[in-house]
Amino acid sequence: MPVGDVEIWTEELGDPADPPLLLIMGANASAMGWPDELVELLVAGGHRVIRYDHRDTGRSTRRDFAAHPYGFADLTRDAAGVLDGYSIPTAHVVGASMGGILGQLLALDHRDRLRTLTVMITAALDVCFLEDAGGLPTPNQQVMDKVLPDEPPADREAELDRRVAVWRMLAGDALPFDPEEFRRWEERAIDHAGDLSSTTAHALATPTPLARGAELGGITTPTLVIQGPLDQINPPPHGRHLAESIPGARLVEIPGMGHALPSAVHRPLAEVILAHTHQHP
Repeated sequence: MPVGDVEIWTEELGDPADPPLLLIMGANASAMGWPDELVELLVAGGHRVIRYDHRDTGRSTRRDFAAHPYGFADLTRDAAGVLDGYSIPTAHVVGASMGGILGQLLALDHRDRLRTLTVMITAALDVCFLEDAGGLPTPNQQVMDKVLPDEPPADREAELDRRVAVWRMLAGDALPFDPEEFRRWEERAIDHAGDLSSTTAHALATPTPLARGAELGGITTPTLVIQGPLDQINPPPHGRHLAESIPGARLVEIPGMGHALPSAVHRPLAEVILAHTHQHP
């Protein structure tokens, strides 16, 4: 669907009569970053679920960033534009990682569009991703160095091996890690996008000014913050800091969860998300 000057690929699942729930994935990831099995649990829980490809991912518009620069504010407007495209006035919003940042911006700049907000494995707007902020921990640099590839993939199998190895690091070692399920999900993501390349454009996007963190105290949307205790990108206490910054926000830790969505966390995640959305219909 057209959103501003880009085309955004979207997918709608579930009964159109059910309350809408918009899924916002993390940086450089397409809609396929939301495993189908998790999406199906949210649909079964009574939601019309919509997921979409960020610009420069999947089947959405891809352009040279230097010629067409953008920032997090533009990515936020893309999310609101997806709701416009479906003529949805208000929706529950669930954002993961960078999607959690965009969720916070939606709650500030498009607050009339949100029924509830759920953000997971993310950080508050007043936290600089690459620098210490008030004593909060920074990402594990060894992991970060592996997330963004240094060179183009040699072939499909090599790229799948690389991606699975990255997810193994991000998932942590507390929960069972099934390399075959992550390989299956990444195969689908590659087939969906139609190429092997991993975009890094979102790392170039103009970040949100840290001063906007002071505005979090004005959020009125019922908010749930989900922390992964083994998250190596936004480790504890990032979740607590974010929850304490938003009035009335609730913090939930998913035991053993890292910065990934293995099948072991699907049901507990769906349960806490659905409890939140059903509490605020």
